[in-house]
Amino acid sequence: MKILIVHNEYGAISGEEVMINHVVDLLASRGHTVARYTRYSQEIESKQFGKTRALFSGIYGVTARRELRDTLKSFAPDAVVVKNLFPLISPAVLPIISKMGIPALMLVSNYRLTCPNGLHLSHGQICEKCTGGHEYHCVLKNCEGNFPKSFGYALRSFIARRAGWYEDHVSAFLCASTFLRDKLIRAGFQGSRIHIVPNFVPDRVTDDLARKPPSGCNYVAYAGRLSREKGIPTVLKAAALCPEIEFRLAGRVNMPQEILSAAPANVKFMGFLNGSELTEFLLNARMVISASECYETFGMTVAEAMLCSRPVVVSRIGVFPEFVAENVTGVLFEPGNAPDLARQIQALWAQPELCTQLGIAGRKHALSTYCDDRYYAGIMSVLERIVGASRTGANRPMPVPQTQ
Repeated sequence: MKILIVHNEYGAISGEEVMINHVVDLLASRGHTVARYTRYSQEIESKQFGKTRALFSGIYGVTARRELRDTLKSFAPDAVVVKNLFPLISPAVLPIISKMGIPALMLVSNYRLTCPNGLHLSHGQICEKCTGGHEYHCVLKNCEGNFPKSFGYALRSFIARRAGWYEDHVSAFLCASTFLRDKLIRAGFQGSRIHIVPNFVPDRVTDDLARKPPSGCNYVAYAGRLSREKGIPTVLKAAALCPEIEFRLAGRVNMPQEILSAAPANVKFMGFLNGSELTEFLLNARMVISASECYETFGMTVAEAMLCSRPVVVSRIGVFPEFVAENVTGVLFEPGNAPDLARQIQALWAQPELCTQLGIAGRKHALSTYCDDRYYAGIMSVLERIVGASRTGANRPMPVPQTQ
């Protein structure tokens, strides 16, 4: 099958970039011909009035429409897999794909279909007021703390929804969780076109390394963006309540430096880690925490920690209660509650045998649930059905049997 990947890369590497690269490699390794149409958010900084131009391109990307049309004509794919469209591609390209009789599968990896800022977060609090056609709340609440930016986000979501670009021109949607699927349905998307296939995470850990007992490791690990919505202030407060335990935080900084400068003495910042460095970092931790205070769509680091046989401590929000079985593969705490997080960490730290037990169960779960074979079977089941429908003349988006 010939497959075109359409994706707008972010300014810095994120879980979405990692995942789409995994998908491209997986499809190519299974014999498919894969091409990419990619725009890069770094382009914004290199152009005069870049941010203003990005606002308009996010609403109706003239350049992207022209370039994608040319790519579709020259490559002639059987299907298009769409990832992120903002800010330089825009959902206005979707009608071009469907009018050429090519089915489109969207990999939903954020909440931009249901929330203008993609986080369901407003001024540090969970918010779903824009869901179902009420984007004006993004402006009224000034969710971005910047009225022009909040207005721009609301406007592009409003136009895409009213134009029916997603609903009328995407054949199927792929989500990693029931939680995300339910959010889309609540926003008005047709449930029969939304398919659940958990993301896959390549296993880079040998069984021998995975058997390393957590009890021999001497720190609590966090890996991800260092930002408010990821719960970093809560992690730092919890660390202050656990002065006897070392915390090591890895990731790019996206929050005021003064918050990190006030971190307690038992916290070390490791910088951005990737690949083998990240794997080694997780393997040498006694446990791995994820303290997000916004809705995640998957939680790549949590799955990677499980593959490393490390118990996970995650916030009880969004997808995490779906992915982490409490007291089986990890433990949960109330989001934003530093004392609760500290209690869970201290209790687990004091029970090395429980750390080992949870870690073993976590790896078993990850190997069976987040494996490439399962993901490939799931995504190909959907692709084959929508391609088959397009070849019989059923070009309109159509329901296909659920995949899980």
